[in-house]
Amino acid sequence: MSESSTFGSRSALDRLRGPLERIVSTHLGRSWQVAEARDLSDYACHPCAILAADAFSVFAKFTDAVDGRAQFEVELAGLQDLTRLSGVATPTPLGVFEIEGGCVLVFETVVEVPRAAPQWRDIGRALAQIHRVKDSRFGLARHGTFGPLFQDNTPHDDWPTFFGERRLRPGLRRAVDAGALSETLTRRIESILRRLPDLCGPSVAPTLIHGDAQKNNFISTSGGAVVIDPSIYYGHPEVDLAYVDYFEPVPDDLFDGYRDAQPIDPGFAGRRDLWRLWGYLSAVAIEGGGWYLERLEAAARTYD
Repeated sequence: MSESSTFGSRSALDRLRGPLERIVSTHLGRSWQVAEARDLSDYACHPCAILAADAFSVFAKFTDAVDGRAQFEVELAGLQDLTRLSGVATPTPLGVFEIEGGCVLVFETVVEVPRAAPQWRDIGRALAQIHRVKDSRFGLARHGTFGPLFQDNTPHDDWPTFFGERRLRPGLRRAVDAGALSETLTRRIESILRRLPDLCGPSVAPTLIHGDAQKNNFISTSGGAVVIDPSIYYGHPEVDLAYVDYFEPVPDDLFDGYRDAQPIDPGFAGRRDLWRLWGYLSAVAIEGGGWYLERLEAAARTYD
């Protein structure tokens, strides 16, 4: 076991190693003991790692949140729904397991390949495949999670109303309660809320979306893109397109792959920052100022 292979701390790994070995041994029907692990906690909002031995490896994420099991079960259900409804590839789950101090969500690992133009195009095609699934109302019959945050998916017939009342307004309330927003920025976002019917663009059919489609939530493999960490609901497909380059630009190949299956409205570029406001507000509520607050301020100014 590498000294750098931790779930955020050595003590966390010591606590998790035994339970994970028992979980995987039961799954395989034979003894399995961790030989090596790679910490991935810097890429996720939960402590997580890939643990391997004897040509079999798992990805495991841990939470000690009071509602941690419910959060992980929502995530697992979202992945299963994505595959069932759209046919996209998702990791094979071992399941959600309670252990001392919290709970873990465990999957068989997926073998990654380096990303070049074909792999980026695969991600775009996977998004388009998800977006082929439609419904009669925006939202979902169950709540979701966006990172560690509760995501209200109560259905509504109107997209601007859904986006305002289920996403932006709760996000604004959390950020204000956290003391993270100036009065000026709060008023600016409140103004956007009032003008959503004019800002949201042409009407769209309620469309199944990933909900947190930033590029790290797709794993490139030799067989195509594998989808992870969803926050699914029926919404506006441009929300996913806005999040693929949420942290940094991505190659045009991704958008070309999407266009292989369906068009992107010419007005999307003008709405990209509007859809990102929910993500920025959520991050600011959790982390305070810094990069996310700067991006939130810049995005909100776009719609003055």
